[in-house]
This record gives sequence, structure tokens and C-alpha cells, in this order.
Amino acid sequence: MDRFIQRSRPAETRTQGPAAAIQSLQAQEALEPPKKRLRVGEVGDSDDEDESEEDGEDVPVSRELTPETPARESAADNDDGVPVRPEHQTAFESSLPAVSTDQAAIEEYETLRASQAAEDEGDTAPARTGEKGEWVRGRSSIYVDAFNLALDTVLEDEAHLFDEKEKCVFRQWRGLSYEAQYLYVRLFLRKTAVWHRVECLGYHSDVSDMALAVAQLLESRPLPGASDSVLPKKPGADLQDWALGASFRFADDSESCIKTMEEAVALLSLDELKTLAKEAKVQGKNKADLMRSFCRASAQQSGLMAVGLRRSGTNGTTESGGSPGNQDLNRNSHFLTKILAVTGPLIRLSEPVFKLFERVHLVFYRSTEWTEKSLTTIILAKIARRNYPEYIVCRSSNIFASRHHLLEFELSMRKEYEVDKVLEFNGPPGEEGFLKVLDVFDSIASRWRELVKEEGQREEQLYEFGEGGYLRRFSPGHAFTRIAHKAAYALGRLHRYREEHELLTELLDQRLFHPARRGSWYQRKALLEERYMWQAEAEPISADPEVRKKHWQRIALTTCEAALEDRDCHLIYHYDLQKRLLKLEKKLRVPRRLQHDFGHVKLREPEEHTVSGVQLVRDNLDVKGKVGRGPSAKTVWLDELSDPGEDGQPLHVSVEEMCLSHYRSRGWKGYHSEGGILRTLFAYLFFDVLFVYVPNVFQTAYQTCPLDLHTDAFYPARASQINHRLVEIENGDAERILREVHGREHERRTCVVGLNWDFDIEDLVELVTCFDGGALAAVCKVMAQEYKARGSGVPDLILWRVGGNEAPGPRDGDSQRKGEVMFAEVKSANDRLSDTQRLWINVLAGAGIRVALCNAVAREVRTVS
Repeated sequence: MDRFIQRSRPAETRTQGPAAAIQSLQAQEALEPPKKRLRVGEVGDSDDEDESEEDGEDVPVSRELTPETPARESAADNDDGVPVRPEHQTAFESSLPAVSTDQAAIEEYETLRASQAAEDEGDTAPARTGEKGEWVRGRSSIYVDAFNLALDTVLEDEAHLFDEKEKCVFRQWRGLSYEAQYLYVRLFLRKTAVWHRVECLGYHSDVSDMALAVAQLLESRPLPGASDSVLPKKPGADLQDWALGASFRFADDSESCIKTMEEAVALLSLDELKTLAKEAKVQGKNKADLMRSFCRASAQQSGLMAVGLRRSGTNGTTESGGSPGNQDLNRNSHFLTKILAVTGPLIRLSEPVFKLFERVHLVFYRSTEWTEKSLTTIILAKIARRNYPEYIVCRSSNIFASRHHLLEFELSMRKEYEVDKVLEFNGPPGEEGFLKVLDVFDSIASRWRELVKEEGQREEQLYEFGEGGYLRRFSPGHAFTRIAHKAAYALGRLHRYREEHELLTELLDQRLFHPARRGSWYQRKALLEERYMWQAEAEPISADPEVRKKHWQRIALTTCEAALEDRDCHLIYHYDLQKRLLKLEKKLRVPRRLQHDFGHVKLREPEEHTVSGVQLVRDNLDVKGKVGRGPSAKTVWLDELSDPGEDGQPLHVSVEEMCLSHYRSRGWKGYHSEGGILRTLFAYLFFDVLFVYVPNVFQTAYQTCPLDLHTDAFYPARASQINHRLVEIENGDAERILREVHGREHERRTCVVGLNWDFDIEDLVELVTCFDGGALAAVCKVMAQEYKARGSGVPDLILWRVGGNEAPGPRDGDSQRKGEVMFAEVKSANDRLSDTQRLWINVLAGAGIRVALCNAVAREVRTVS
């Protein structure tokens, strides 16, 4: 199965416990994902667009709010010099507490396992140093334990998804020795579909007899006859592109599998290839040229037998191939033998078995991508000394209702990957690329429409307690709907506006798949209706262009109204929709008394503040010999307004801390927390909602959040509870909820996603009482709807003060509004707002919260050594 990744930002949780087992996340944060091209994302629109949009190039390419993209192979290497898969988080990892997954944590786990084994077996348990409790290599490993944990869990709960042949493979797996299992798992975690030199595997400290372990993996093993559970395929749908035959092997060997020169030459290093090319008298500028030249030479060279010479036997007969086919075969065999003599024995995981174990991990992790860290994190979280919230664990077997459902889900993943490969990773797609996307969509369009109808029936008749929201992510319809979203983008780029409008209408008619995208679909649909549909419609209602324009403008106005009334259209889209709606009403000359008034939204422009200070520049020489700030991009400033350091001099701080001191000197309290304090407030205020029972989202006892929190299924599945809590917050009950949760959970320091227990409870209570209840509810609603996407972009500083400058309101007497709150985004020279920051500023300002752009200006620049 093609490999995919769902990137997410690590949850910000507080680590605690023994230092050896629970360390900081600095190692994880240092691993930044590879940079990517901007995604084809939410299609926006601005009234400031110029008339150049009329050529159809009005579809910008922007970042996706909830990225779900396949990842390319990482350039990083493991200890053996082999490329490994990129770091990311599965849904399970996102829900588990932050634990150290470095080598020290792994060794502690293995020591613990050895101690347990020694207690079970007594003094007879062998030890590497002869001491009881010491871990013995070759007997236990966290990698094998995690791999087998996934397999055992899946077979216990969801064995019906596998046929008899596949279950036979699992039984044969259990019969392998530990060392063979260890070797297979380590190769499974490395780059797949490549040959590995046995002599370079580098696991000799864990595998005492490498030859025996390799031999077990290469052994041919019989399988039972044809399975009686094979389902007929739908016409035109290849549900599985691999199959187990009458026998199988866990791994392939080079002698029986490498038959072509192209495959063999690719196994050589550059130095080895140069040596062999010199012998064959071929040349090339680089490895690719040498490989092509060598393959071409091996195909063209003529041996002595090709010019009529033959080797005769003692009886006068002629031997060794007189036909041209045999000559070619002999030449290839000669070079293949020489290449394999250089490389030595090679091993590669067998594709059918590898894909079978991939399927096991898909079912276990509910994810299509995982890493070595994914395998080990769940075990390390289990042994971590943490307190977890109380909730009902429910690992039900109805995620994939049947084997056919699972196979079709894999098919949808392959189709989705085809689309992403065109749009994301091969440069600008161009017209040919967009046509490929439409071809993929055409191949699944009819099935997508069937799945939409089927899902509607399930929602009405089958699902209870909102469980369908999460289960839909494992329906082929979820991936197919995303393909339809991409196809609509492609239609727009090809100026096929009528077809795009029809597809957007279909997407909006269904309400179950990808509800988080509805706002962008409304935006684009309204733009098409306002600007293009009067020309693109198949049957014009009138020959007069002005009549057609007015007709479609009225339809666009209706679309904007429907979007603002749609409960699944997020707040971040309301401003653009309101702006377009007001503009359309003016164009259509709607009477003033019938026009919409959005004054209640209280949208304010960000304030502009300027803070001056002393900037420090280190006296470092760059590569050109010039004085500069050195490799760091963070500026350093003097904090002249706070307490001095031990030497009596002002502290050297970041630009955010310098600006925070400026605001504190003017009576504000605050933190430089970016999104940390909002996530903490959300965890406090929605603690009970986060851990309310929803089927399938709590699959282990070690989670800090439900599995669907970072998806667009979280809000719909709990809409009633969330809306009820929002009303409570709006009515001024935030302080009560905060104190109740703190009193109940603080002593245990319960692990909850985003909740930082280090924030003082009195500060948090003071902060929420300074918030207007409606404003705090609006911010919490955005967090509930898009927790994953809203994790970044929050202004740097959150500030509040009791008894603000605002005029007293009716709530002041009830102590429900005692001050004011302000967010400040700090910008120094040559810095600008990102897209996510602009979105948050719009949300906060739209909720009536003060937002400031704080420009840090250096009134003096000092050079320090």
C-alpha cells in the first residue's frame, strides 16, 4: 500500500516523573519536517482582487488548514546509513503523553523487561554480565515487543479482516526465532523495496547468528489452498494489487530475484561502479551516466562466440549456445555474476508479506503511516508514571466493518496518493497534471456518489452517540471527497467554471465528509456565481449580459446567506462572506432596510503599537568576514524595565520578553505563551467534553485526548455538549468551571492535551473574568472546530488588566467582567505576519478582543562579544 502521512504539531504537554524515563522534548522539536511546496488548499477570495482575475487565474495556492499529505522519504539516515522515514505523529501518538523515546528510554524499558524475566525464571536466567536483572541481547527488544503488540491486538479484536492464508503467515511469524523477528522488524522500519547487503546490516550486537536469522527469513513456507473469503471485485476496481500464492517467504534473496542489469548496477556504490566500468571500458560523468553506459555496453558487447567461434566437446559436438538469445544471456550472466560477487549476499523484504504487515499496522494505528517512534511510543507511554483522565476505553471492531471495506479503503488511499503526487511533489502540475487529476476523479466519481448516499443512510439508521463522525474518516468516501475537492481546484485552473460550480454544489449538498472545508467551498462557489457563471451557464436565461449578471449575483447573495447560517461553516470564513454579501447587496441595490447589518460582530482593526529598545548584536564574523548576528535568527534585546540580573545589569532577553516588560510597566499582566495559554484554558473549560464517551476514540488507557481531537470529526460528534458549554462560558461560568477542574485534577497533575499545570490558577481565573463571556466563547468555539489548525498563529503575548479603561458595563456589578484582555503580536524589523497569524487576528478582532501589532524598534544597537 502506498505510504501516507498526516502531519500534526506535537501536543504541548508537561512531562514529569523519573528523569531517566521522562525527559524533555527538545530532541523531538529539533527534528523539523522537510520543507514542502505550498499546498493546494482552501480557495480564498478578497474584494481587493484586481481585474486580472478575469483571466481565470483567481485561484490562489495557499496552505491547507488541516494538511493530510503524503511525505517523501527523509534524507536522514539511521545508524546503518540507510534512509529512514520522516518524523511525524500518528493519531495514537498525538493522543499519548509526551514521553522520551530516545535510546536511554528504550534501554530502561529493556532493563525493566529483563528484570521481570529474571524474577519469573529465577537465578537460572542468563545475563550478559552474569548479574540477575541485566538485559540480555538476543532475548528481548522493544521493537519486537511493539510489533507483536500491534499484531496481537489486531488479531484479538479484528481477525475477521484477514483470510486463512494471511492468518497462516501470522502463525509462521510466531514460529520464527527472536533474532529472525528482530531482523525483520528492523528492516521493516527502514526504507522498503530496496536490497540490503547482509554483511552491512550492522545488527551483530543484537543478532548473534546473522546467517541463521537470514536463512529463516529466506525459507520457503507453504500456504493453504485458495481462501474462501476472497470477495468479488467491483467492475473496474482493483482492490488489491498483490496476492499470496501457494508458498511465501518473509524475505527475498538476490540470487533468485535479481535478473536484469539495470537492477543489479543500481546496487553498486560509485567507487565500485567506477572499478567495474573501467574493466568494461565505459565512461560517464556521474553515477547515473555510468549506470546508463554500463547497461548499454553490456547489451551491445559481442563475445567470441558471437563471431562464429565455438567450444567443441570431445565427441565433436558444439556446446554453449549458438543462438543470439543465449549469447545475450551469457553476457548478462557474466556481468551479473561479477556485480553480485562485489555486493555479496543481499536480502529484501518480500512485498506480499510486507504489505500484509502494513495492513496490520493500518488497522492497529488507524493510520496509514508510522515510524519506529510510532511503534515504541505506546509501550513507553504505558510504563511512564503518569496519571491519566478517567474515561471508557473502547477499542471496537467496527472501524472496518468487513474485509471488503478495508480493501476499498486502501484503494481510496492509492487514488488519493495519485492526486497528491501530481499536485504536491512534481513541480507545477500544468494542464497535463490537472487533466490527470480529473481522470482520477472520473474513475471514482460514481463510487463516491454511492458512498455519500450509503453514509447518509448509516447516519440516520445505524450510528448512535455521534460515533459516525470518527468512523467516517476510515470510509473510502472520506478520501474520495478529498479527491473531489482537488478536482474542483483543477477545474478552476482549467477555466471549466460550470463543471467546477456543479462539483462544488455536490460537495455542499453532502454534509458528512470533510465538514471543515465547507466554508472554503461556499467562498469559491459565491465567487464563481458573482463573476463567471453568467458566461459559463449552459442555457442562459437571457440574451442580455446585464440580466444574466444580476441573476447570478442574486444567487451568489443567497449562497453567502446560506454559508453564514451553516453551523459547519467556521468563524474564520465569516468575515469574507459578510464582506461579499454587503458588496452584492450594494450592486443589486437592495433597499437599506433589507440589507444585512453585521455591526454586532464588532470587528476591529489591529492596533499599532511601537516599543523601542536596545538591540544587541554579537561580534561574530560570517563566512564573508563581515560582522553579523551569527547563525541564529532570534534577536537579543536589553530588558531595561524589569529587575536586573545578579551582576546588576539588565537581562538579555528575546524581543517578546522585552515587549512584555513594556506592557507590564503600563499596568498589564501577561505571558509570552503564544498558543500555550489558550490550549490550557481550552483543556480546563472543556475537560469533561474532551473525555465524554464517544465510541472508538479511546482505544488505550494512556491517552491525553480522544483520537479525533485533531480531526474535523471532533466538533460534530459532540456538538450538543460543546454548544452547551459555550453557552455556560458566555453566561460567565468560566471561573466556576476552572476552579472545579483544578480542585479535582491538580493534585494528580492529570495528563491532558495542552494543559500546563504550571500556570497559576489565580492568574487564569483573573484572565477569564477579564474576558467578555461572548468573546471567550467565540475563541473556544474556533479551538473546538479546528484544534489542530488553530495550534499555531496565536499572537505572542496575552495580556490582561483588572479595571480596564472601558466604560463600566451592566455585567461589572456581577463581577463577570472586571477588566480587559489584549493579544499582541510582536514583530521586529524585516518580520511580517504569516497566514495563520492573520487568521487568528481576524478571529480575535471579530470577537471584539483587542489585538495589537507591536513593532519593536531598535533606538540603539550595541555590539557584544
